[in-house]
Amino acid sequence: MQQSWGLKNTTKMVMNDTLATALSNLLNAEKVGRANCLIKPSTKITKAVLGIMKENHFIGEYTEVDDKKGGFIEVNLIGGLNKCGAIKPRFSATKSEFTKFEKRFLPAQDFGIIIISTAQGIMTLTQAREKNLGGKLLAYIY
Repeated sequence: MQQSWGLKNTTKMVMNDTLATALSNLLNAEKVGRANCLIKPSTKITKAVLGIMKENHFIGEYTEVDDKKGGFIEVNLIGGLNKCGAIKPRFSATKSEFTKFEKRFLPAQDFGIIIISTAQGIMTLTQAREKNLGGKLLAYIY
C-alpha cells in the first residue's frame, strides 16, 4: 500500500546555474550516444558558449526554439566531446594567471579550451590572451 502524504507537486524548479546544467546535459547525451540534445532554458551565455563549441568543432549545428516559456536549444552532437563543465566558483583571471588555470582544468597542453567572460564578450582563453584581456572563467571543454 502506497502512502499519501497529502503534498501536491506544485513547487517550481529554480535553476541556479543554467550553464552548468546545459553542459552536464550535453555531456550526458554524448556519453549515452544520442544524436541530439535539448537544452532548457535558453540564455545568452549558453548560446555564446554553444557558438564557441561549434566554432571549435565540439558540437554540430544548434537551433533555438522559442516556446514562450524561456525557450530551448536543440543541439546536434557529432561525437567530439570528451568532457565539459562549468567552472565554479567563477574565478577572476588575469593574463599572467592563464597558464595556471589551463594546467588545472585541461588534461594536456593545447588540448581543449577554456571559455572566459571578458569586457569585450565571451571568448576562449587563447583569444583573450591575444587581446591582452582578463576576465571570469566560465567553462572548460575537451
